[in-house]
Amino acid sequence: MSKLSVCILFGGRSPEHDVSLRSAESVLNNIDREKYNVIPVGITKNGDWLRYAGTDYSLLPGSAWESFEGNRRAAISPIRGQGLLCFEGDCVVREHIDVVFPVLHGENGEDGTIQGLLELAGIAYVGPHVAASAVAMDKTLTKLVADQAGIPQAAWQLVRGGELQHRMDAIVQSLEARFAYPMFVKPAGTGSSVGVSKAADRESLTSALVSAAAFDDKILVEEFIHGREVEVAVMGNDNPVASICGEIDSGAEFYDYEAKYVTDTSTSYIPARISEEAQEQVRELAVKGYKAIGCQGLSRVDFFVTYEDERVVFNEINTLPGFTSISHSDGICILWNFSMLSAAFFKAANNSSSNVS
Repeated sequence: MSKLSVCILFGGRSPEHDVSLRSAESVLNNIDREKYNVIPVGITKNGDWLRYAGTDYSLLPGSAWESFEGNRRAAISPIRGQGLLCFEGDCVVREHIDVVFPVLHGENGEDGTIQGLLELAGIAYVGPHVAASAVAMDKTLTKLVADQAGIPQAAWQLVRGGELQHRMDAIVQSLEARFAYPMFVKPAGTGSSVGVSKAADRESLTSALVSAAAFDDKILVEEFIHGREVEVAVMGNDNPVASICGEIDSGAEFYDYEAKYVTDTSTSYIPARISEEAQEQVRELAVKGYKAIGCQGLSRVDFFVTYEDERVVFNEINTLPGFTSISHSDGICILWNFSMLSAAFFKAANNSSSNVS
């Protein structure tokens, strides 16, 4: 049997660009070259697509990979059957793609945009479809689905960034009337805790709203839940299953971008330090949310489990979790993903649908 051609797509025009590069480094260093013909394609912060010609993937975290000799500008054609187009002067060279693994995080990669391109092109890909990707990326839409599905979650309120300049005082007063301090403020459409703040008073709340508005006009404000941060991987299509629970102790004020990817203060516990009953409830709710949003393939679902009474509270779902060497409980997804990729890619070669698990 001939090798399947797998395009590993990374980078992107997103605040999570650097995380994607580190995730791609892990994936490219671990994928089985005896089974797959690997085609690395990176997207720069400026939006240029490059067919990466190197084999040293330690160059990815940073910008050195962009100037590697032999790189060619490239694009995935939306025309079915065209595959990857690589440009060499006035010539165009086509490379066949069986399946794309979009190792992209956040805007323009995890939000349904790249999935839409691949649907048009008729190319199979790893992860959820367009609609599920878009809903999961927008935290306010995720909250609406969770509410409808009866999944317990923190109380929340939507704030529009465009209203802050003229209605800041009224907005702050409205939030203070609903939530006690501290409260969490998040851009609706970012991941990796980009732009997320914990507001302890009026001054920090005002600052947090302005900070979040720099990333998204939709801002999610949530009540504070005093509990452990617990995560599970969910994988599958019609009959998804949840993994063992992992727990993150951030070692910081909360599990922000710095704690996730810069400092070494956080510690992971697998399994999570919660009762068997709470673990089972986390897994059940994770699968319930995964199905309600319409996810396929893989996702990571995040919860809080309160210290006092082990109440399980849904936080968010991540359709393309980090694959970095320091992604802690995302390692659950990493282990599952690599164990499932062979079956997923094989299915892609024989599936008329453009999505694979």
